[in-house]
Amino acid sequence: TEKVDKIFGPGNQYVTAAKMLVSNDPNGCSIDMPAGPSEVLIIADEKANPAFVAADLLSQAEHGSDSQAVVVSTSQDLLEKTVKEVYSQMEFLPRKRFALSSIANSFALKVNTLEEAFEFSNNFAPEHLIINVNKADRFLKTVENAGSVFVGEYSPESAGDYASGTNHSLPTYGFAKSISGVSVSSFMKTITFQQLTQKGLNNLSTAIINLAEEEGLTAHANAVKIRIKNGN
Repeated sequence: TEKVDKIFGPGNQYVTAAKMLVSNDPNGCSIDMPAGPSEVLIIADEKANPAFVAADLLSQAEHGSDSQAVVVSTSQDLLEKTVKEVYSQMEFLPRKRFALSSIANSFALKVNTLEEAFEFSNNFAPEHLIINVNKADRFLKTVENAGSVFVGEYSPESAGDYASGTNHSLPTYGFAKSISGVSVSSFMKTITFQQLTQKGLNNLSTAIINLAEEEGLTAHANAVKIRIKNGN
């Protein structure tokens, strides 16, 4: 069986480790990105429904003990009610054991302003970002780093997993600062072409020769010099 050229897809810490090993193996292949374990960051204000926030936190926490669920809010009251809701809703989950371990490794953060919340989020660069605040769409331009963003109280992350149409393979561990989620472009590649005329090479020759000689790559410089000499 011939090896593939690229591996796509999310996974847990073991899948991610295997993909990274393959990508670093000279006889391996490229991968889409390091993707997993799962994580969610929720920005919520005082008008958010604590039951909704808790349900979204648990939808990530039940993935596994290494998943992380974070809520950032300007309201201490909202955070306290959310924590109570988390433990209340958790009692009815078949995967309670995983959720409990995950929540133990997660946290709730109180901030003074929503601007602070988004600054923290952009530094965290979450895989999933839920904006559960009043008039959430006014903050969209504030988002700089996130794998996928869910806007408003009726946009749960589980919609993105199963039905709303966005891709489920997203960067984790802060890789959203430099890597996008899987899209059509992930299955494409580009090839560059260049063609120089004699005059064009003459115009670039000084820059090419100087840079090549600065690096000590004399043959590179000679490939230009010989053309200049013979062309004249």
